[in-house]
Amino acid sequence: MAGKSAILRHRSAEHAGQLQPVGTGGLVEVDIPPSRNRAGREGLSRFPLGQGLVEMGALEPGDLAKALAIQQRQDARLGQILLSQGMVTEKDLIQALSEQWRTDVVSLEDAPPDPRLIDKWGAGRCLRDGLIPWRKAGAVTVVATSQPDMFLRHIDELEAAFGPVAQAICTEKDLHAAIARSRSTALAKAAETRVAAPFHCRGIGHARAQRWLMSALCILAALLCTFPVATLSVLMVWAVFSLAVTVSVRIAALIYRVEDVMDRRPAQEASQKPPLITMARLPMISIMIPLFREEDIAGRLLQRLERLRYPRELTDICFVVEASDDKTLLALSQISLPHWIRVITVPKGDVMTKPRALNYALDFCQGSIVGIWDAEDAPAPDQLHKVARRFHQVGADVACLQGRLDFYNARTNWLSRCFAMEYATWFRVLLPGMVKLGFAIPLGGTTLFFRRNALEEIGGWDAHNVTEDADLGIRLARLGYRTEMVDTVTHEEANARTVPWIRQRSRWLKGYAITYAVHMRNPRQLWRDLGAWRFFGVQVVFLCTLSQFLLAPLLWSFWLLVLGLPHFMPSLVGPMGLSALAGIFFMCELVSLAVVGFALHGMGRRWLLPWVPTLHLYFPLAALAAYKGFYELLAKPFYWDKTNHGIFDETCPLPEGEEPKPNAL
Repeated sequence: MAGKSAILRHRSAEHAGQLQPVGTGGLVEVDIPPSRNRAGREGLSRFPLGQGLVEMGALEPGDLAKALAIQQRQDARLGQILLSQGMVTEKDLIQALSEQWRTDVVSLEDAPPDPRLIDKWGAGRCLRDGLIPWRKAGAVTVVATSQPDMFLRHIDELEAAFGPVAQAICTEKDLHAAIARSRSTALAKAAETRVAAPFHCRGIGHARAQRWLMSALCILAALLCTFPVATLSVLMVWAVFSLAVTVSVRIAALIYRVEDVMDRRPAQEASQKPPLITMARLPMISIMIPLFREEDIAGRLLQRLERLRYPRELTDICFVVEASDDKTLLALSQISLPHWIRVITVPKGDVMTKPRALNYALDFCQGSIVGIWDAEDAPAPDQLHKVARRFHQVGADVACLQGRLDFYNARTNWLSRCFAMEYATWFRVLLPGMVKLGFAIPLGGTTLFFRRNALEEIGGWDAHNVTEDADLGIRLARLGYRTEMVDTVTHEEANARTVPWIRQRSRWLKGYAITYAVHMRNPRQLWRDLGAWRFFGVQVVFLCTLSQFLLAPLLWSFWLLVLGLPHFMPSLVGPMGLSALAGIFFMCELVSLAVVGFALHGMGRRWLLPWVPTLHLYFPLAALAAYKGFYELLAKPFYWDKTNHGIFDETCPLPEGEEPKPNAL
């Protein structure tokens, strides 16, 4: 190819070339052998790729031997291994591929592809297949690819769609950039509307839905003004009932966790090492890391990713950045990223949320397993190995693995300590217990790993839902998939400032309300999808949780009796009723102490135990957040209240031996 003219030549001594003008003023010269690009169809080449690189002087023979040994153990292309290990440059690799497959290199930046050809094949499919129908040259369609073997695999389908085809070589980066440039609007729109109509929340923001919600509030206010005691009594009964149900589930979850630990002790005593699962081939894993206004954290994030022990040629890290986030993009441009880490820029759209960005980036991922980390996360170095091994162990119906989360700055202040206790309870007792109970569980926003085919089948994330992870967990269950916990820990940054904590929690609770409203639009269908038991679980996880936060002031009002102040309940329930209520509240306190204590003891953070009673002062903050979230549900349901990261990094000291053991709770 000669510079800006973007000339593409398929070498053949049998046919003369045909010259056709291209849109940028260059020429495309294509020679078609009698067998319609026989080299591409039969995989013929003049030499193996590695040999060609060695003869070019671009690769050391010793490095080639190492790469071939790696290839024997992994499902990875040789070129991918060489690039990921830093053994060759992309320029030399592309030149060698061009010689091997007897075709030329095309620059998709100098000569952009024909968008009509992309649309005929599909932009998403172009990304998945690693090829792009580039230009027409007479009757022949030139297909650019960074993976000639993929061209060979799809050549029959390509010929069925376009007629005679010829192969050209381009870089993978060039291919992705060309599709992003020419089809960014269509891909961005698709990212906002991937979820099917029965499951998306876009209608929540419509005026009609908001009028219904306002009408319900007006009716409640009218009842409180007209029949205050009766209305408050009904609300109080519901608050106590939802509390009792929630505590019952906590007790069941705790029992399951205790049994699980007891069952594992004999195996741990017999062997301190977990059983090894032999895998013929490790899968490629793509990890999407959404970044928004994270310019101060990019360098530290790269250092944490360098600790991963998964093979580099099977690791595909994608930094997902909004096009409007100039500061983060600038910070990343000043860092030299290895080949296995790349930046995906998300174009502007009608909404700007994390799930929309993930949907857009999903098409650019290369792995059969897709994971999510947050910008401040510090995953365990062996985490990807554990994920690959666990997916290998379980059946195809397990579409998602949820890892545990912990904080590296738990000692920062009182708020971070309480946050750490809450997370310990959730990820080490309640979530595993709910899995054992057979509930459909709401997912966390990070340390999530999916089978890619299942994730694409259900439509990815709801781009408008501000708690997209909780919604995705329920949607997976409704469509017949299961979620399991995986025994790995990711440390992240606890939100240790009061106002940002309330803002973050209000977004979570608003998302819970939206998720519940979406899935309860048709309760009968939800019952059919989940069955009676898991339908009950949805009510516990969402309705009871929201009720507890919104009606918490009613339960706190019983402190008036302790202080000798008047209260409306004694005249309604009598002494026996008050005694029963006191027993329920006492039992709830004991269960809460037991659950938190068990979680902290199992993870080696016993130093937090003296702080457990102070959770009484922590949970009222969540009630404030619930009311803020409820207001936003009316005013701006899709508003994403951004949480800033990088304020407290992982250099915060951890006590000696605090790191969770492999078989810890």
